[in-house]
Amino acid sequence: MRGNNMLGILFSNSHDDKLRELTEIRAMGSVPFGGRYRMIDFPLSNMVNSGINKVGVITKYNYQSLMDHLGSGKAWDLSRKREGLFMLPPFGNVSSMQNSRVESLASIENFLKNSKEEFVVLSDCDTICNIDYTEVMAYHLDKGADVTVIYRYGDIPQGFSNPTVYTVDPEGRIRDMVISPNTEGPCNYGMTMCLIRRELLMQLVADCVSRNLYNFKRDLLQRHLRDFKFYGYEFTGVVKTICSMNSYFEANMSLMLPKIRSELFNPERPIYTKVRDDMPARYGLGSSVSNSIIADGCVVEGTVENCVLFRGVKVGKGTRLENCVIMQDSVIEGGCRLSHVVVDKDVIIREDRSLMGFQSYPVYISKGSVV
Repeated sequence: MRGNNMLGILFSNSHDDKLRELTEIRAMGSVPFGGRYRMIDFPLSNMVNSGINKVGVITKYNYQSLMDHLGSGKAWDLSRKREGLFMLPPFGNVSSMQNSRVESLASIENFLKNSKEEFVVLSDCDTICNIDYTEVMAYHLDKGADVTVIYRYGDIPQGFSNPTVYTVDPEGRIRDMVISPNTEGPCNYGMTMCLIRRELLMQLVADCVSRNLYNFKRDLLQRHLRDFKFYGYEFTGVVKTICSMNSYFEANMSLMLPKIRSELFNPERPIYTKVRDDMPARYGLGSSVSNSIIADGCVVEGTVENCVLFRGVKVGKGTRLENCVIMQDSVIEGGCRLSHVVVDKDVIIREDRSLMGFQSYPVYISKGSVV
């Protein structure tokens, strides 16, 4: 089995409506995360680490920031004469449904047709994890599956958009599939990732379009559950699903735990991102930093506890930050008190300001604001 027999497809705008504050000006895949990364870095790095050397990124709107971040794909070793990274902007409207996966796949029919890979890995960009797709492929071939969906056993994350719950038999075959069920307690819920043969995917998409059916889960998967061999691959590693501002805040805060950090940033399967050459972080006299992630280029002259500071953030003297996410190039002037706050890029918070949220309801400051 060769890793380059797989083609990667990423949906960069999936579930934008669940994180409106951060996706109003950018795609879900372009949302900053963890001090120096974007959401798309995780699924894209997973594919590259699994030997996939051709990846198409489907976009629909607000993708300027995403294109600036990805560039030619050099940071992921996808800047190549053959194969590599492909940006797939909207080519047309097959249906009036907004953000339909089937519509998006139909619009890239020529890209799929001209690809030589036998299998396709489909993934959204709202799931943070470190997964090895070569293991999924080995499982898929061993079972002789037509479609392998990746699921996780546990409680469905609060706010998860149209969750899919599977009934999986001891052999791993999916016997039933329900969408948005009224389920309480642990269950086998889908991670919005699947592996499928390229020819079969094109066939199913064409069939859906010909019948004016554009719901990926209901019309492409559930409708054909009895027609093909559907198997489930259980992923047991760390997963953070971003489906609300609260889940985004908690996912960033969870990086303070060494166990979470070591699993997500496994040195054997590194997470790549766009390089920004900057000076090391500087700490002024009298500054204090504890249990925090501080990126390159930061200047800290105050007190920082349990925070994620992105590149280029400046913290003034006498300022105290607790449980905050401060994005790139924002400036917190002296004498401020911030607790449970998410600050977007290029924000200026003037001297002696106080902002306080709660763990279940963090305060959000939009990009470029002056507070």
